[in-house]
This record gives sequence, structure tokens and C-alpha cells, in this order.
Amino acid sequence: MHAVYRPNRLKTRLAGGERMYGAWCVLGSAFTAEVMALCGFDFLILDQEHGLGTLDVLASQLQAVQTTATTALVRVPGQDADYLKRVLDHGAEGVIIPNVNTGEEARAVAAACRYPPRGTRGSAPTSVRASSYGLAPDYAATAGEHTLVICQIETVAGVENAEAIASADGVDMIFIGPSDLSNSAGHPGKMDHPAVLALIGRAEQAAKAAGKPLGTILRPGVTLQQTFAAGYRFIAAGSDLSRLREGSLRDVQQFRELSAT
Repeated sequence: MHAVYRPNRLKTRLAGGERMYGAWCVLGSAFTAEVMALCGFDFLILDQEHGLGTLDVLASQLQAVQTTATTALVRVPGQDADYLKRVLDHGAEGVIIPNVNTGEEARAVAAACRYPPRGTRGSAPTSVRASSYGLAPDYAATAGEHTLVICQIETVAGVENAEAIASADGVDMIFIGPSDLSNSAGHPGKMDHPAVLALIGRAEQAAKAAGKPLGTILRPGVTLQQTFAAGYRFIAAGSDLSRLREGSLRDVQQFRELSAT
């Protein structure tokens, strides 16, 4: 392997049954991504769905993260095959696809992430950053096994089709999005509502039945230990923004309290 193209440590460790802990990067900054990667997260999710930043910014973020042992994942805005191709060509080691609602959608996005004959990804392996600019001669033959494809289930429709999504060829993980799921279920923001919890449970069981690892965020009031105990092995907790915001608010509050005495 060359400097850019490398084995996917996250995918290998998940296959070995390990628990992985990571965070979101939403500020579109290579510098914040670099700092967080150097802090030792197992993975970072560079968010192109709700986060800031163009594909050029994403390339800089990938360059920063991939100088470390942290695995660089990208959440794409949707299911567009051309966008998935660009992100993978830039060197994303895995992708998270939001709002996957059917087995057909899951099969299509997984195929878009892999070269023929297994998939439909457009081929330019000698010129993209992902292949170390053509210096990794085995890239086209091995990229599929090193790419982590994660489908998000975050709607009632997605839960209804969770078995088909989880069992789709090429889908490596199911990521449950409880916030959007609560919206879809008609209980916005109430992630602890019994109806929402029942939907989450159904999606969990489908993923487990298909032998796929489970990922999610930390829900309010649910600890990391409880989340792991429920069978999740991929936890994305907080972001560059939330850590900056909460740390700043805490510092300002402490200053105000001290200065008032």
C-alpha cells in the first residue's frame, strides 16, 4: 500500500468484533479534522449532508485525517452515484448514505461504491487521489474490500424495509438515525417515545439478523455503556462544532461566575 491508499483499519476492526468510537466534522475545516484525528478517534465522519465545505475542502480534510491512524468517512448528501464516485475518488475510506428506504436503494448505492463486475462505479484508477494517483497498482482490484459502505435507516419506510436494506449485497453496516426517525414517526425530537423506540428495535433486529454491525449516535439520556450493551459497535458522539461550542460556553460561564464574586 502507498501513503494515500491503505488498508481500512476500521472495517477490519469491526469485522473482528471491536467497538469503535468517533465523531462528526461539520465545520468544513481541515484543521479541526486534523486536531480531532490526532486526538485518537477511531473514525471521523466528514459531513457533506449537513456540514460545511465543498469537495475541494473535503479533499483537504481527507489529506489531514489520513496522516493519522483515524479512518476518514464521508456522509454524502444523498444517493447520487456521481457524487459517491467523486467522494471515493478523493480518497474517502468509507461512505455513509442517509435516508435509505428500500432494499433496491441499498443495492444501488452499494453498487455505486464498487467497480465492475460487482458494482457500477466509474473507473479512473490511475488518476485519482484514492489510488495514490496511480501508484497503487492493486487499487482497482482491492478498493471494494477496503471501502466501508454504511446505510442510514432514519424513516418509518426504512424500518419497514430494514431486512432488505441490511441484507443487500455490498452494505457493510446499518446506521440508525434516531432524530430523523422520530420526525418520520410523527414525534419530532422525542427519541425516547415508545413508538420511536419500537422502530429502533425493529431496525436493530434486522441488522443483527443479517449479521451487519450497528452504528448510531448517542441518544439523550442513553449512556455509551448502554448503547454498546444494546449491540452497537460504532458510536458517533458529538462534533467539532459541539466540542468547540460546549467548551467555549463552559469557559465563559466559569469566567462570569468568578468575575461576579
